[in-house]
Amino acid sequence: MSKVRSAPDFVIIFATLFLLGIGIVMVYSASAIVAQKAPFNDPYFFAKRQLIFALLGITAMYVTMNIDYWVWKQWAKPGFYASIGLLILVLIVGIEVNGSKSWLGFGAFGIQPGEFAKLGVVAFLARWLSDNQKQIVLFRKGLVPALAIPLVCFALIMLQPDLGTGTVLMGTAVVMIFASGAKISHFAALGMVGVAGFIGLILSAPYRIKRITSFLDPWSDPLNTGYQIIQSLYAIGPGGLLGLGLGQSRQKHLYLPEPYNDFIFSIVAEELGFIGGTLILLLFLLLLWRGMRTAITAPDLFGSLLALGIIGMIAIQVVINIGVVTGMFPVTGITLPFLSYGGSSLTLMLTGVGVLLNISRFSR
Repeated sequence: MSKVRSAPDFVIIFATLFLLGIGIVMVYSASAIVAQKAPFNDPYFFAKRQLIFALLGITAMYVTMNIDYWVWKQWAKPGFYASIGLLILVLIVGIEVNGSKSWLGFGAFGIQPGEFAKLGVVAFLARWLSDNQKQIVLFRKGLVPALAIPLVCFALIMLQPDLGTGTVLMGTAVVMIFASGAKISHFAALGMVGVAGFIGLILSAPYRIKRITSFLDPWSDPLNTGYQIIQSLYAIGPGGLLGLGLGQSRQKHLYLPEPYNDFIFSIVAEELGFIGGTLILLLFLLLLWRGMRTAITAPDLFGSLLALGIIGMIAIQVVINIGVVTGMFPVTGITLPFLSYGGSSLTLMLTGVGVLLNISRFSR
C-alpha cells in the first residue's frame, strides 16, 4: 500500500500516559494497606508489579505504534485461532480464582486469555467486515457469520465463567458490525434473542441472580451480595469536592475488597474527590474523541473498523466499570482501563492503543 506515514496523535499519547501515571500512583495508594500484611509483607508489592506491567505495556505500545496497521490484517486469522486455542487451554489447565477459571499461570505471573481474545476478535472481525462489506446488509450471509466470530470466543469465555469480559467482547463486536452497515431491523430481531439468552445466562447461575438483586437493592443483603457496592458508595460519598487527600482513604483499610482492582475509581473519588474523578473521566473522553477521529479519518475500511473496535472496547469497559462502582450496574468484575491493577488487561490495552496510534499516523 502506498500510504505516507506521519507523526502519531500526540493527544492520544498524552491522555493514555496521564491515565497510566495516575493509575500507578492510585494502585500504590489503594493497595499499600493490604500489601504490607502477610503473605506480601511489602507495601509496594502491587505498585512495583503494576510498574513492571506498565513498562511492558509501554514497550508493546511503542512497537505496535511503529508496525503498519495493515500487517494485522494478514495476522488476524492466526491471531483469532490462537485466541481460541488459549481459551480452550485455560479451561483445561487454568487456575481458578474467585470461582472463575480465567488464568494461565507462569511462575509468579499469569495471563488472562480472555483479555487477549478481545483484541484478537477486534482484528479478525475488522478484516472480515472490510472484506465482506457488501454482504453485511444480508441477514444470513452477512450478519449471522459476522456475529458467529465473536460468539465462538464468548461461548468459551462463559464456560470459565467470566461474564464481564464476555460482555465487553460482544458489546465491542456489535458496535463494529453496526458501524459497518448492518440493518437496524436485523439487529432488533437478534437483540430480542440476545436479551433472552442474557437472561438465561443470569438465571443459570445463582450468584448472577444475587448480583442483580444486590444491584437493585444492595442494602437487602449488606453483608454478602450487596457488600461491595455499599462499601464503594461509602468511599465515593465522603470524597466530596476535593477528597480526603491522597493516601487518606478509609475504605482501603480492609473494608472495600481489592480496592486496587475493579473498585479503584471508588478510592480515586474518596481521596481526590469530585474534581479528581472528573479529571479522569475527562481524560477518557479526550481519548475517546481522538480515537473516534482516528477511526473516521482512517485511509481504508479495515483501519477504520480496527480503530473503532479498539476505542469501542476501551469505552465500553470504562462505562461498565464506572457504572458498577457507582451502583448503576451489577458487579461484573471488569477493570478500569489504565488504572486498575492487572498485567493482562493493562498490557492488552496499551498494545491496542499502539495499534490505534499507528492508524492515526495514516489518517487523512
